[in-house]
Amino acid sequence: MSQIKEFAERIVRSLRDAGHQAYLVGGCVRDLVLGVEPTDYDVATDATPDEVMRIFPETYAVGAQFGVVLVPLRDDANRTVEVATFRSDIGYSDGRHPDQVCFSQSAREDVERRDFTINGLLLDPVKNEVLDFVGGRKDLDAGIIRAIGDPALRFSEDKLRMLRAVRFAARFGYTIEPATFAAIQKLAVGISQVSRERVRDELTKMLTEGRARQAFLLLDQTGLLREVLPEISAMKGVQQPPEFHPEGDVFVHTLLLLQALPHPCPATLAWGALLHDVGKPPTFRVAPDRIRFDNHVDVGVKMAEAICRRLRFANDDTEQILALVANHMRFSHVPQMKESTFKRFVRMPEFEQHIELHRLDCQASHGDLTSYNFTRQRIASIPPEAIRPASLISGDDLIAAGYAPGPRFKEILSQVEDAQLEGRLQSKDSAMEYVRREFPRQADRPSRN
Repeated sequence: MSQIKEFAERIVRSLRDAGHQAYLVGGCVRDLVLGVEPTDYDVATDATPDEVMRIFPETYAVGAQFGVVLVPLRDDANRTVEVATFRSDIGYSDGRHPDQVCFSQSAREDVERRDFTINGLLLDPVKNEVLDFVGGRKDLDAGIIRAIGDPALRFSEDKLRMLRAVRFAARFGYTIEPATFAAIQKLAVGISQVSRERVRDELTKMLTEGRARQAFLLLDQTGLLREVLPEISAMKGVQQPPEFHPEGDVFVHTLLLLQALPHPCPATLAWGALLHDVGKPPTFRVAPDRIRFDNHVDVGVKMAEAICRRLRFANDDTEQILALVANHMRFSHVPQMKESTFKRFVRMPEFEQHIELHRLDCQASHGDLTSYNFTRQRIASIPPEAIRPASLISGDDLIAAGYAPGPRFKEILSQVEDAQLEGRLQSKDSAMEYVRREFPRQADRPSRN
């Protein structure tokens, strides 16, 4: 038994010893029924937040007004079990938080306010008995995502549930029950009420949980895709030159990349794969020789940046995603790259993500891995210390040699590094001699008088 599961069950027993009802609830019960080890555990109880905090003094009342208290694992404060008081919710004016929370003594009443039947199961760990008030076990057996009660009401309470329905359906390979599906289609435009950070996090989970292609097909079919990522929806029907892309249009090509993403997958690589061709729809043109996408990389970088800003990505993640989009076409030039250019190319941060995106891109189109294999072989032929050698000289050396600090330093040091990477300079003395020859000081230049 995992440490966190044992801790969650101990919380249930402690609450019961104090005279309260308590059960494991939600996704952890779903996963246990499916034979999957949960990553998180939640407890539902009739104890109020104040009562929970008296029983467990070391707690975080992160949402006490909604009946939610976090109990930290004693040996690892970063791991917590969420303990929530049974409740019913009244009104959702902002499409996320209940206007009023009424604490309850009824486990059934608490379950009936939750999102989907498969997440509405309770587990009594003492008796090892599952309580099912909403038909969740039947839907698990049938592979169905079904909203509890009226789907329109469930989605109006929290619009993010529409994205969660898609994610769960993709993740488990389930179908969305027709009434639930229809409600999503009808209410999809309302997803704009959800905070951009919550939308981003849900989309990232879709991209990295192993069934990204299915998730984005469902996003499209429900109408959510054009609401959350209209730039991806615009890829549909944008044809590509068949000699390079026999698989079909830009959307089909992108879906094939998503289908082949590794699992687990870094979030930035997944977003890079999704956005690598985002600049193609606005740059599409039919030339006399073939379909072309002039400057689609530059346009794509600007569009990807706008998307990352809109979804409020962290700066580091944005920088990596944009680098993936900006460099994904450079691999075709690797055989012609100078030694210095190649070494600078392969020492980009997270280069493994770049070369993996290139491999996925090739396999989702023409299937030719010549550039990929050439790059791998060329990297293997170069000692790591030759790719990232210690600098031969610094700005201090230039100052000591009588050069005035200024913007010219960057050009000088870059040229020296190029010569070093190409093997033409191997010592500090040879580097300084090169500088004096190629970049004479003002005082050393011949007079024109």
